[in-house]
Amino acid sequence: MGRAFEYRRAAKEKRWDKMSKVFPKLGKLITIAAREGGPDPEMNGRLRNAIQNAKAENMPKENIENAIKRASGKDAESMVEVIYEGKGPHGVLVYVECATDNTTRTVANVKSYFNKVGGSFVPSGSLEFMFSRKAVFECKMKEGVDIEELELELIDAGLEEIEQHDDMIYAYADYTHFGQLHEALEAQGIEIEKSGLQRFPNSPVDFPEEQKVDIDKLIDKIEEDDDVQAVYTNMA
Repeated sequence: MGRAFEYRRAAKEKRWDKMSKVFPKLGKLITIAAREGGPDPEMNGRLRNAIQNAKAENMPKENIENAIKRASGKDAESMVEVIYEGKGPHGVLVYVECATDNTTRTVANVKSYFNKVGGSFVPSGSLEFMFSRKAVFECKMKEGVDIEELELELIDAGLEEIEQHDDMIYAYADYTHFGQLHEALEAQGIEIEKSGLQRFPNSPVDFPEEQKVDIDKLIDKIEEDDDVQAVYTNMA
């Protein structure tokens, strides 16, 4: 178990060391948001959120501005968001969100990652009910704020759960309440560092450590793909 645990820890640390890939991924989301809702973040909530997340990752201002400009170019017309679902090693369920300008390339790449570990795609929509989509906010804890009082203030905005870790708070709601909770947090003077929609397994499975190593290898490989935005599994 010791070696397996060390590998998993190294794999998790490696995921944070991908800035060369993080910026292009964030740039794609900015471009898509600007193309769909316009280049003004004050009038385009999705773009404002994408820019906020990019800044949280220290993405240079020039990169952000270039991503917005690309929304009016021909290349942005073919940029789409797609989802692939599959089963990986040991039966793990995998949900892959992508942003791409070439779906033929993306589906071939993602499918190859599954095939190499004996996994496979499943029909689109098969895993939808296996995951819950949540609005997630990562915020700076405001000095003098009582976390329990804040929770009461945010319940009407759809808050389902709130946690505090050191000087950060994490707020969760159903994805349909993203806008409401975002506004409520700002109204309370809470500084939002990152926010977005994430998927959580409804019935997480606690795989043995040795099996988690195989699963992590697949996740790492998928996440390295430039077209992949997020990977979710039912692993606890």
